[in-house]
Amino acid sequence: MARYTDASCRLCRREGEKLFLKGQRCYTGKCALARRSFAPGQHGQGRKKTSEYGTQIREKQKAKRFYGVMETQFRNTYDKASRMKGKPGENLLMLLEMRFDNIIYRMGLAASRAEARQLVTHGHFTVNGKKADIPSMQLAVGDVVEVRETSRKSAKFQELNGRNVPAWLTFNDEALKGTVAQIPGRDDVDLEVKETLIVELYSK
Repeated sequence: MARYTDASCRLCRREGEKLFLKGQRCYTGKCALARRSFAPGQHGQGRKKTSEYGTQIREKQKAKRFYGVMETQFRNTYDKASRMKGKPGENLLMLLEMRFDNIIYRMGLAASRAEARQLVTHGHFTVNGKKADIPSMQLAVGDVVEVRETSRKSAKFQELNGRNVPAWLTFNDEALKGTVAQIPGRDDVDLEVKETLIVELYSK
């Protein structure tokens, strides 16, 4: 399976904003974007003219990297979103938010989406009482996510990072159990992205 193996901080620098790919490091002065707020590479500080197509590509890349999905998976998610009722761009963001690994991150059980994806594949969680280890799995309203009994004594889950859980989720720190209370709306997405540009890109 294809995956990105280069330095994560390069992605934030390329997009020109924090994508919070390194967990707590992104909130400190060690953040690469805070120290070098220009694109990586030999010509990173050069002046660049951006075309309409280039702007659309950057918005797509930003969203793709923020949620940690590869190109084919992102395109398939968009195709699904475009067949749903409503605005394709908002549907796309909703589907990305409802991914299993993203929900683990949103519940504060992982410091980053990359860590959440790793914890999921290692089988630390159950969904509705059954073991689930597929990061891309789409959850639905009412689904109950819980740390497996065999994983509860892990230091990772004994010291949660205290992230604020969004309103569309509920989470019980003592029971290490959370529920998808409702479908997230556009206001629940904290990524500064113009999803209409992504729709325009894929509509060509």
